[in-house]
Amino acid sequence: MSILKTENITYVYEDGTKALNNVSLTIEKGEKTALLGANGSGKSTFFLCLNGILKPQRGRILFKDQPVDYSRKGLLELRSKVGIVFQDPDNQLFSASVYQEISFGLMNLGASEQEAVKRVEAVMEELEILPFRHKPTHLLSGGQKKQVALADILVMEPEIVILDEPVSALDPKHTEMLNDKLIRLPDKGITVIIATHDMDYALEWADKVVLFRNGEVFAEGRAEDIFMNGELLKRTNLIQPDVIKLFSDLCAQGIIDGNLPVPRNFKTLEKYITDSVRSRSNG
Repeated sequence: MSILKTENITYVYEDGTKALNNVSLTIEKGEKTALLGANGSGKSTFFLCLNGILKPQRGRILFKDQPVDYSRKGLLELRSKVGIVFQDPDNQLFSASVYQEISFGLMNLGASEQEAVKRVEAVMEELEILPFRHKPTHLLSGGQKKQVALADILVMEPEIVILDEPVSALDPKHTEMLNDKLIRLPDKGITVIIATHDMDYALEWADKVVLFRNGEVFAEGRAEDIFMNGELLKRTNLIQPDVIKLFSDLCAQGIIDGNLPVPRNFKTLEKYITDSVRSRSNG
C-alpha cells in the first residue's frame, strides 16, 4: 500500500536550475528507502518537495492517495505527518533550550500543555537526551543536535520520517545510536526515507534503493539488485559497496557459491566463507 507518491514533479529554482525533472516515485508504507546520487542530483530538493517546503511547478504529490494541500492548514498537517531531519541540524534548531525546541511543533499545532509534556518527556527518554533537556541548543555537540533534530520530528508522531545524510559528521557512538533508532522506526509503523553516500550502510539498511541522476529517477529496485549492477552505479558516479565487491570476487574465484543470496553485510559474507571452508574440509 503506497503512503507517498510523486507524479511527474518538476522543480526549477529562480536562477533557472532544473533540480527535478518529471520525477515519479512511489513509497510503500513501512518501506525503508535509500536515495542515492551524486551531489546536485536532486535528492535534497526532492525531500523539500515531499514535506511541502518547496512546491513543484509541475506534477503533483499525493500523501495517502490525497493531493498535497498547500494552504497553511494543509501544510501544517502534512509536516506533522511527514517530517524531515536535515543534514545540518543547525538549519533546523532555533529554540533557546532543548525542551522548548522539541515542544515547539506540538504547541504550534494546539496540543495541550499536559499532552505536550507527556510526549516530549517520552521522546527525550527514548533518544537519551533527558540529561540536557534545559541546555541551550547552540551549546550541544553535533551528535546531540542530531538527536534533538530527530526528537523534533518523532514527538509529532509522524507517519514518514525523511533524513538527509543521517549519520554525516557523527562520531561512532552517535552513529551507532542513530542507526539503532532508524532500524526500529518501521516497527512502530513509520516509513523511513534517507539520502546517503554510504553505500555499505544503504545495502544493509534499505529495502529499496532509488538512484537519482540530473534531477531524474535513473533506476530503482531492491537494494541487492541495484548494488550488484556495477555499470548502473558507475553511470550515477557511485561505487559498489565493499561487501559486494568482495562477494563478487570470491564467487568468481570459486571460493564461495555464486548462487548464494547477495550478502547485505560483512557478517553474512563471513558466514558464507566459514561455511565454504568447513564444507571443503569435511569433503
